[in-house]
Amino acid sequence: MRRSTFLATSVFVLIWSTGFVVAKFAFPDADPLYFLAVRLLIAALILFFITLMMRAPVVITRKQIASSILIGLLLHGLYLGGVWTAIEIGAPAGVSSVVTSFQPILVSILAVSLLSESLSKVQLAGLVLGFLGVALIVIPGPNMTGHLTIATFGLLVLALSGSTAATLLQKKIGGGVPLLIGTTYQFASTGLVLLVISTLLGKVRLEPTLTTALSMAWSVLVLSIAAILLLLWLLNHGSAAKVSSLLYLIPPMSVLQAYLFFGEKLNAQGLAGLMLTVLGVYLVNKEKVSSNGAQSL
Repeated sequence: MRRSTFLATSVFVLIWSTGFVVAKFAFPDADPLYFLAVRLLIAALILFFITLMMRAPVVITRKQIASSILIGLLLHGLYLGGVWTAIEIGAPAGVSSVVTSFQPILVSILAVSLLSESLSKVQLAGLVLGFLGVALIVIPGPNMTGHLTIATFGLLVLALSGSTAATLLQKKIGGGVPLLIGTTYQFASTGLVLLVISTLLGKVRLEPTLTTALSMAWSVLVLSIAAILLLLWLLNHGSAAKVSSLLYLIPPMSVLQAYLFFGEKLNAQGLAGLMLTVLGVYLVNKEKVSSNGAQSL
């Protein structure tokens, strides 16, 4: 693994794992879809000015615009919107993480046929171990709060489908799109769609509190701009299977942050899950995966 890729990977896992913490702070003072809409529109505006300041390409083809919009709707609309809405209406955070953690397995299996990537038995075992580790971490049994209904489960499956499709499409058609302006189109288009949906639903609450302001600032600058650019860069420089396996590290990092900032303790089950997850990601990334000449992570 090159030093630049290792650094990008470490930073991405660290900051992306803060998303659930930010959501927890934002929910009391804002409607999730409206919060996401405002977050994405602000991020699009900032990213557009960054693109101009860096004199990066601004004019792209209609095909590239369409690709960016599609990937954006899947990644930011279906995935983020689905998870946030599911948690808001009562889905347990643990179950939400487990359901969406199927994404690395789906991506890795589908990438074999759709992207001509290879997947060894060792890497498949790593994916399974990673999923089992996540399950041990985020399912505390009787301590779980919330309930899983048909509606919440459907939203989580929708989110899972969105993140899986977005990852595959980014590798298939998104690699040739200039990163900055392409991501700007992703944010702007999805933000407008979510704004319309939240308006039609009558859920446009965004209280002007200090918590809301801090949550929005972190969401825009760190989660939407820094983390998403890192994710897309990693997808452009590595196999879909390897990048997707990094998502297994998000729940363990969230658990560790909860321990450090909120005093939540890790029990023996959680520690076992943490070790299984790390082992699973290691197995997926230890062997080279061929992907149409793409550089390996």
